[in-house]
Amino acid sequence: MDIRGFISGMEVVAPPGLAEEFDTGRIGLIIEGKKDINQVCCALDASFRVVEEAVRQQADMLVVHHTPIFHPVTAVRGPLVSLLRPVLASGMNIFVMHTNFDHAPLGVNDSLAGLLGLTNTTPMALGLVGDCQLVPEQIGKILHSPLRVWGELHPIRRLAVVGGSGFDTGLLQEALSLGADAFLSAEAKHSVIRESPLPLIEATHYALEAPAMQMLSSRMGWHYIDDPPDMVPYP
Repeated sequence: MDIRGFISGMEVVAPPGLAEEFDTGRIGLIIEGKKDINQVCCALDASFRVVEEAVRQQADMLVVHHTPIFHPVTAVRGPLVSLLRPVLASGMNIFVMHTNFDHAPLGVNDSLAGLLGLTNTTPMALGLVGDCQLVPEQIGKILHSPLRVWGELHPIRRLAVVGGSGFDTGLLQEALSLGADAFLSAEAKHSVIRESPLPLIEATHYALEAPAMQMLSSRMGWHYIDDPPDMVPYP
């Protein structure tokens, strides 16, 4: 497939217009390589190990959720050199779908809701709320993630989920207004925990977002590269 056709297809899966404003210039084709796309690999992050495996797989394209270059580059040295050297030498492209894939149908939040069996879902500004029949222990097992619960958790009838770092005071109030009994996301900050109107269920960032990339890879017939970070158990 020509790279233009590939990009057009990806923009149907995750329309760029769905992205948050801060993603401007950070999604789409962020490293340009070969023009013909045959072998595609997919991962959550373009980590050193993922890039190494994608090159070993002779991938023409690596599709990831998080961009490996977030801040403007004024010098190419250190870890960035180690990451970019094999990418450029192999001619591999890197394509990023970030917050546009969060919002997209069958994207990060839809995939997370499906994995947890949520029903009767209602979208939020950056996530969704749905009917839930799980207890935290079951959620942890499904996500293969340690969990930390903040606040007094009663039986969950409706659960708010936001993939990635979604513990935001505005989203918490929105979830409460939609009848949520608890809020699942990652990387809770102390200030948000203290002010939260809902009990918080904190999982790892990777566990909440990787399933969507795995499901996308399966739908597309791509090779998925799993590279979870080393997880330190919660005390």
